Amino acid sequence: MTMSKNITDVLNGTIESIKSVLPIQVDIQQPTLFNSPFNQHTVGVLIGVTGDIKGRIIIDGEEDVFSKIGEVMFGMPLVGEMLESFAGELGNMIAGNMSTQISNIGLLIDITPPTVIVGHSKIYGFSKAIRLPIKMEQIGEISIILMIE
Repeated sequence: MTMSKNITDVLNGTIESIKSVLPIQVDIQQPTLFNSPFNQHTVGVLIGVTGDIKGRIIIDGEEDVFSKIGEVMFGMPLVGEMLESFAGELGNMIAGNMSTQISNIGLLIDITPPTVIVGHSKIYGFSKAIRLPIKMEQIGEISIILMIE
């Protein structure tokens, strides 16, 4: 299987997962390719991907955006440790659903438990990645960063 096919499958699976997991109208923006390093915003969720496709996924955004998503999903704004826990679980739901989407086309992948990153940081260790911006009206924007090996 070619690298471009793997990337397309992961990208399509991620888009379907976002639409399925978030109970919000989303506007999927054009994906862009970029090189290392990645400047992470105030909250990020890192999830590893293993199996037929290997790599990492980062869900990146501002604290208030994750809080507003939590408010839509649970009826109350989330702050502090609750927000950080929610961000990890949201990442788990998106990546888990994405792996299910990909398994429907015959590829087997698994995901690692989410690692929540709080605060601004730079992430190195990859040569190229794809940034998929997701805009949500009256909520803000998150980015899905796909680093496929």
